[in-house]
Amino acid sequence: MKRFLIVVDMQKDFVDGALGSAEAVAIVPAVVKKIENFDGEIFATLDTHNGDYMDTREGRFLPVPHCVKGTPGWELNEKVLDALQKKGYTAVEKPTFGSVDLPAILERAAGGEPFSIELIGLCTDICVVSNALLLKAHFPEADVFADSACCAGVTPKKHAAALETMRSCQIRVL
Repeated sequence: MKRFLIVVDMQKDFVDGALGSAEAVAIVPAVVKKIENFDGEIFATLDTHNGDYMDTREGRFLPVPHCVKGTPGWELNEKVLDALQKKGYTAVEKPTFGSVDLPAILERAAGGEPFSIELIGLCTDICVVSNALLLKAHFPEADVFADSACCAGVTPKKHAAALETMRSCQIRVL
């Protein structure tokens, strides 16, 4: 069985930049360790916005420019990037919370073999849960996991709520 790890949006703006938090900084060592020890194929999503972010629907609801392509905040956290480069990974840019391209990318990578999916990263209550639900809906028979120690939400309360939502949708929380 193939194993896929999805490292969600471990970008500087979400770790310690424009939308960073102490909880996000705190998971970096666990994320690095997970990447280093993972036996399977790794994909890293990149929240990707353009200079017109403030004119988008998301920008109107979250008026904090972040992850603008080509800026330092768009780049992956240095420690996470180092671990990913050592293991090898596929970057997946996404303009919104969930990647609609990710299911097709994983399907091609699976090559017809059964597979499991594990998600880690930021933010549990926005992009991690969006991708987890999207993937579970697309692959209802696949084992989908989220490692709670390698995720952080906007707040600890929202992190816990997102984990509970995932459990309710048969995503196994580690």
